[in-house]
Amino acid sequence: MNTRAEQKPVVAVLTVHDDGQFFKGNQRNFRDILETGTRMGYQVYIVTVRDLKLPAETVKGYIFNKSLQAWEEQNFPLPQVIYNRIPNRNYELKTSVRAKLEEISHTSGIELYNPGFFNKWELFKWLRTSESTRQFVPATKRLSDLPALGKMLSAFPYLYLKPENGKAGKGIMILKFQPEHLMAYRLTIQHDKKSVTYKSVSLSRLWGRIRREASNSPYIIQQGIDLATYQKKPFDLRILVQKNARGAWSITGVGARLAGKGSITTHVPRGGSVEDPFQLLSSLFGPEDSEDLLSKIKSTAIQIARQIERASGLSHGEMSMDLGVETNGTLWFFEANAKPMKFDEPEIRQKSLRRIFQYSSFLAGRMKS
Repeated sequence: MNTRAEQKPVVAVLTVHDDGQFFKGNQRNFRDILETGTRMGYQVYIVTVRDLKLPAETVKGYIFNKSLQAWEEQNFPLPQVIYNRIPNRNYELKTSVRAKLEEISHTSGIELYNPGFFNKWELFKWLRTSESTRQFVPATKRLSDLPALGKMLSAFPYLYLKPENGKAGKGIMILKFQPEHLMAYRLTIQHDKKSVTYKSVSLSRLWGRIRREASNSPYIIQQGIDLATYQKKPFDLRILVQKNARGAWSITGVGARLAGKGSITTHVPRGGSVEDPFQLLSSLFGPEDSEDLLSKIKSTAIQIARQIERASGLSHGEMSMDLGVETNGTLWFFEANAKPMKFDEPEIRQKSLRRIFQYSSFLAGRMKS
């Protein structure tokens, strides 16, 4: 008779090779994943695209040796589940990496957990195709030329300019038209934890600055939303949605991020702070309405996750998303990340790590059925 421990799949965390330290990626995060999986009775290790030879009897992988406080190389059995944590889009777009992910998806006996990163433009397209999620999407266009930007600015008081493949608020700009000022056009650019504002009498004069800042990266233009504020600072909500042991989308946790002083984003690396969502919402809407609003936020996040998965045509296991709330309680979707960064809230963090393995068990069980 099989024990429960024997029924648990072997899980490999996939990343890319690094000559200096075995592999690339967030080492602390990898250690947390390995520790959680081991504690739950799973065999789990790190594997690089280069070392994952399919099919093979054994795989060269890495685990963390606590007594030596160092990573060490070992041979492991072939995994049943591969958890994709390739750290950024540039690596994931490499031909060798794309070929490996394709090979994994066609290898019998192995399930791939997470196909890859999202593109912001694709996300908004996917959400606009459904009646149920269209209402949460701000007006969004691709940044193509000056006339298109001018036309959009005439429709909305201000605009966000965001890199299609941006992360953690990097590269975000705000464009405003304030006709009461002589220098009516204002472009604010986020740099680390501070922002810089350029003013001009005409939009065409700012266009060169926008193009330089965007460099060769594709950008989207998005309607500016007046977010609800706390102590005069805007905030948004960070929701972690993961599939559970039954393979169904489920809310792992909801956090709030309050913008830092002088910052145009709420991202913590850009000066934002971690706050309690109920406290922030209650300060505006009162405790009772905030309970209802939090329920709506959770159901909306599940709805959005389902639509992203349906429209992408790929099977996903987790995503974090940013939702904004206006002072009238209207909800807006801003972005989703297919490979969530770690949540700072300890309870959400611990639950998220356990969910990785609960869903891995579901994936492995699906292969057997």
